[in-house]
Amino acid sequence: VQLQASGGGLVQAGGSLRLSCAASGGTFSDLALGWVRQAAGKEREGLACISSSDGSADYADSVEGRFTISRDNAKNTVYLQLNSLKPEDTAVYYCATYLLSCRFVTTTQAFGSWGQGTQLTVSS
Repeated sequence: VQLQASGGGLVQAGGSLRLSCAASGGTFSDLALGWVRQAAGKEREGLACISSSDGSADYADSVEGRFTISRDNAKNTVYLQLNSLKPEDTAVYYCATYLLSCRFVTTTQAFGSWGQGTQLTVSS
């Protein structure tokens, strides 16, 4: 499956943004999907995951209550709504397939494939 994230940009602290990820080449509705970010000099961090079965979602503690993941199976697209943004949210954001249950949202080994990311910069 090929994944292409978009929607990043420059946002002020406290602002909001929605990221989108278009998928192709696979059976989208069968995939658990999520969002992962990588800040400069840091490891990739799993943020949010949405299941293929019932659309339930799990989040990393760092974004719980601020970020919301959703999916539109008809459009083969997964979204990440980011609210109350902080400068520490600055990173490249990737969408990814998840190989395990979404309760393993932050487990690096759970990440499957990911495509080109989109840069988000949050200014203070």
